[in-house]
Amino acid sequence: MTRATNARVVLVTCGKSTEAWEIARKVVQRKLAACVNVFPEPMQSVYRWKGKVKVASEYLLVIKTTEKRLEDLQEEVLGLHSYETPEFLVLPVEGGSIGYLEWLGASVI
Repeated sequence: MTRATNARVVLVTCGKSTEAWEIARKVVQRKLAACVNVFPEPMQSVYRWKGKVKVASEYLLVIKTTEKRLEDLQEEVLGLHSYETPEFLVLPVEGGSIGYLEWLGASVI
């Protein structure tokens, strides 16, 4: 099933549910993403920030987009996000169903 694709999955975390939903809606409305999964319950994150270990509740976004839209997507997410340094991790998609990948590509322009 592995085949080259230009599809990408982007991970973003938010400290507030309202912020997560706002980002999800806006990036889909603006055709920067075909789909965003919003995990509705907060997860617990443990991370190092400014030399200290912190624990926080965060909401995870799983954003499906294309390589071509990554720069615009990142600009939009960073503009909407309240964190000083938001998570924006890009994962390549090495394969998937042809129909889904075609839909994804046609949904982001």
